[in-house]
Amino acid sequence: AMALCLKQVFNKDKTFRPRKKFEPGTQRFELYKKAQASLKSGLDLRAVVQLPPGESINDWIAVHVVDFFNRINLIYGTMSEYCTERSCPIMSGGLKYEYRWQDDSKYKKPTKLSAPQYMCMLMDWIEMLINNEDIFPTRIGVPFPKQFQQVCTKILTRLFRVFVHVYIHHFDSIINMGAEAHVNTCYKHFYYFIREFSLIDHRELEPL
Repeated sequence: AMALCLKQVFNKDKTFRPRKKFEPGTQRFELYKKAQASLKSGLDLRAVVQLPPGESINDWIAVHVVDFFNRINLIYGTMSEYCTERSCPIMSGGLKYEYRWQDDSKYKKPTKLSAPQYMCMLMDWIEMLINNEDIFPTRIGVPFPKQFQQVCTKILTRLFRVFVHVYIHHFDSIINMGAEAHVNTCYKHFYYFIREFSLIDHRELEPL
């Protein structure tokens, strides 16, 4: 029943962005399957996030960044009808935290945006990065760039803000949709992962 309910809640048409797929036959596809299998086996999430013996840390991080992007996309896509210019004119996490958008193209300075605008910019920006072969190489034997983990830290820090906004401003909607257990599991998985590899500055975690 829970699975059926989640199928209705996380309806594919509502995904904010098309899902990024791992190509079968690649090493990363195998890693992704391994990660998904241990997740489904109901293992302790703290154990699930640990680097499997013999695997490369960058591959492991790459697989998780893409997977979290897909999942959080789905969560936000499901919430997006409740997150509007009117309900959320500022991208925030409660009264104390306001998130401004900055990138290397249109917004050179940190800029106030509404939550839906921020989410849109964020998902476009992450999608551009994970589809960039120079940053997320998919061919075997092609090395990751030196700044790979820094880029992932930036992506994950910003994805964390989606959880902050959704939990603080839209939690009643999550409960009404019966999606609370799913969102909580996704959040815990994300949290244990970033803690395992120290990928986010602990000050960023304060709102939750």
